[in-house]
Amino acid sequence: MSPLVTVLLSFLLGAVVGAALALVFAWGRRTRARLVEPVPVVDPEVPVVLDAFRQPVVIIGPHDEIRYANAPSRAVGLVRGTRIGIGEVLDAARAARRTGEGADREVSMGQSADGPSRRLQVRIRPLEHEAVLLVGDDRSALLRVDESKRDLVSNISHELKTPVGALRVLAETIQEAADDPDYVRHFASRMIAESTRLGELVQQIIELGRLQSDDPLGDAAPVDIDEVVEAAATRASASCQARGIHFSIAGDKGQRVIGDRHQLRVALSNLVENAISYSDHGARVSVTVKAVDEDGDHWVDVSVTDNGIGIGVEDQKRIFERFYRVDYARSRENGGTGLGLSIVKHVVIAHGGTVRLWSRPGRGSTFTMRLPALIGHDDGSQPEERP
Repeated sequence: MSPLVTVLLSFLLGAVVGAALALVFAWGRRTRARLVEPVPVVDPEVPVVLDAFRQPVVIIGPHDEIRYANAPSRAVGLVRGTRIGIGEVLDAARAARRTGEGADREVSMGQSADGPSRRLQVRIRPLEHEAVLLVGDDRSALLRVDESKRDLVSNISHELKTPVGALRVLAETIQEAADDPDYVRHFASRMIAESTRLGELVQQIIELGRLQSDDPLGDAAPVDIDEVVEAAATRASASCQARGIHFSIAGDKGQRVIGDRHQLRVALSNLVENAISYSDHGARVSVTVKAVDEDGDHWVDVSVTDNGIGIGVEDQKRIFERFYRVDYARSRENGGTGLGLSIVKHVVIAHGGTVRLWSRPGRGSTFTMRLPALIGHDDGSQPEERP
């Protein structure tokens, strides 16, 4: 073989080997790149599923970075910006990543907008590729309900002690004055008044408990507002006669709503009795029904107006609280329980409506219940309810 051919063959062999080595090197680089490339910890379909959750849900990556966070997690403060917003939860997430074991934490979020601190229970679970799942449960509402129940029980205990104690004292007085018929008659009438007040208090407590049940409108049906107004007028007739109150009914006839007839009767009767109790002898109390069309929404306004003593601005802020009384002495004299307006508020809210108050001291008050109207016909066709 000539030297020239040998040189050419050597050159070609070197070129082939060099090309092969270059291919091997390039393949190795691509392989190493794939090995060190971060593995996605959130499948593209996961956010679609988790966005449907009402609970706060967060997935953090190997370096505590937020890989996914739904809207509730930011709303409650579990996520702030691009990081976990609660140090205790972040420490627990790091521990779960390190040990591979889940944990539960209950943390306080400080003061919320409506006063009490927000309490958040967070379940922390490790995932693959050093990711960590956080699922929150906002327990603030449950804690507020528990606190409200405790307050209610405390208030009820206090309110019940007064008439029960009065009945005991009156009974002892009658026993001591058994030989004096005038004293017996006097204190017996006082006992009747206290027992009536006690019975009314118990009945309103039962009514309030029913309104706070899971399904306060379980018997919802079309309700004729005219019938509700007439029932309230009939119930108040004796009180009006006793106090010389002029009672009147005005406004639009034939209005209907969807709801519980009994609850609506109780709510309107409470407003009427309240107006009578806080009006002087010879005052005027009226009930007005008005159909309202506001931005295409149909409502029924039921207003109770009096020209009584009125309510001050500071008292108006608390008037719907349970057991709150503007004039405690006058309320006690009239047999008031302090629950009437609270029941009104619960009834109206349960029916999807609102209640508002206008009042000026010395000029009187107007309470207005606004309820969603039922629009339909009496010819058997399906009624159309407000959206």
